Amino acid sequence: MKKIMILFAFLVLISCEDKKELEFFKTYDESELLQKQQEHLIPRMKFKLLQSKVLNMNTIFKPFNDELATNFSEEEYNNLKPLILEQNIPSIQESISKGILSYEKLTLFYLYRIRKLESDSSTSLHAIIALNSTVLEEARARDNNRDTTNFLINVSMYGMPVLIKDNINTSGMPTTAGAIALLENENTEDAFIVKKLKEAGALILGKSNLSEWAYYFCGTCPVGYSATGGQTLNPYGRAIFESGGSSSGSGASVAANYAVAAVGTETSGSITSPSSQNSVVGLKPTIGLLSRTGIVPISTTLDTPGPMTKNVIDNYILLTAMQGYDAADSKSFEVVEKDFGDLEDSFKGKRFGVFKDIFRDSIFKFTMDKIKEAGGEIVLIAPRKVGLPGFLSILNIEMKHELPKYLKNHADKKVEITSVDDVIAFNRLDPTLRAPYGQLRFINIGKDTITLNELEVIKKNLKTIARTFFKALETQNLDAILSINNSHSAYSAVAEYPNLTIPMGYKKSGEPISLTFIGKPNEEGKLLLLGHTFEQLTSHRKMPKNFK
Repeated sequence: MKKIMILFAFLVLISCEDKKELEFFKTYDESELLQKQQEHLIPRMKFKLLQSKVLNMNTIFKPFNDELATNFSEEEYNNLKPLILEQNIPSIQESISKGILSYEKLTLFYLYRIRKLESDSSTSLHAIIALNSTVLEEARARDNNRDTTNFLINVSMYGMPVLIKDNINTSGMPTTAGAIALLENENTEDAFIVKKLKEAGALILGKSNLSEWAYYFCGTCPVGYSATGGQTLNPYGRAIFESGGSSSGSGASVAANYAVAAVGTETSGSITSPSSQNSVVGLKPTIGLLSRTGIVPISTTLDTPGPMTKNVIDNYILLTAMQGYDAADSKSFEVVEKDFGDLEDSFKGKRFGVFKDIFRDSIFKFTMDKIKEAGGEIVLIAPRKVGLPGFLSILNIEMKHELPKYLKNHADKKVEITSVDDVIAFNRLDPTLRAPYGQLRFINIGKDTITLNELEVIKKNLKTIARTFFKALETQNLDAILSINNSHSAYSAVAEYPNLTIPMGYKKSGEPISLTFIGKPNEEGKLLLLGHTFEQLTSHRKMPKNFK
């Protein structure tokens, strides 16, 4: 009997050891790091916390641990790196068509990489909020159903693992917008753009972290923080450089090669900012080119999703896959192929407007010299100091009216909140957990007394101001206006002009800096061609050194 008890105890011990081995993610002591963070020169980088207090990454990875243990190894991970890291979609698809890679192995690679880097406290970016528990089954189905006769497969999203910003409804995973108030928003229909991605054969790998409520929630709080996901960090300088917001997790994930691509959303700078900060390509398209149905809203006037990728060709492929007319979206329009004349992959004869005051930046000045050497013409524009009166009222009033519509029509019925006021009240029950940086912007929504009629006047006025600000596009016959990062995002937002952000280099500190092309509505095709030319001319993007 004693021997049996000893054997039983041994088996229990072995079982516990096996269970321990699967606990890859462990809470670490962040107090020393946070104390040091209080010395940061940027006030909103003085973090109060890094790790999520509600997210259990061990639970999120549980569906994959057995597969990763039996079907994937560290050796295979290292062998596949040259085929996947920094490779564009056509290159990855070619490797699969040659039989040296599969959609299943591609997906396993990303799952393994995310677990490896996110479970290490020295490399964790807190960029992932959820994973699709059936993604490996879906990947195997893509392998079995692959059309080997279709040469266009190399420029498609078929079988490509994508991360979706966690304010975009995705069936099978919660859509929280980073807020604890939406943790039970689990059973939703796919957003329109997610349906389009699935129709194209893309694999939804998971959900990326974001600035809570798309950074229209707290006051001067850190970008990239959400109560659900914790503090997103920048792979080029963890807790040193800002991650950009609000599509922080999408930008950091693409930069760290956690997926082929990611989807972000923007109201004003929320794609261009994290794309710039994380040295990736981000496109904020013309409002209405991509549907907003099923996306947690701020402003029906300004909101749009957009692609975030490592290169321009992937950006084009992802953008194309998400397109489609949506009758439920008041701004959606039919896509019409535009003829851009003799526009080629060249800068010869192209005219670019530049505001004189940003020539002070040495990297930007060097970039302008490169563009001129390649045949482009730089047209200097005298900067005009104009404000955007009433801009915040667009966000305040539209979120006050649009969030209840989302909660009623697109949220899980278990979600009990019905309005901005409900969220405020919910967070006040446990502010340390639910709103450690406060909820000033939500509170200010209730203080805004602008009427809907007055708002229409504000929107019309702002659109006129912004289009006058960019009038050189018309009067100077420009192909695009060039800017740095998201410097002119608010103006292009109310003008409803598309922006394309592309890596332009790195400061002496190592912080990424990007060139932004601003174009006229429905000229995404032109911007992508110009961006591709710039990308081929410079090839600035480099992998973050600790994520190779």
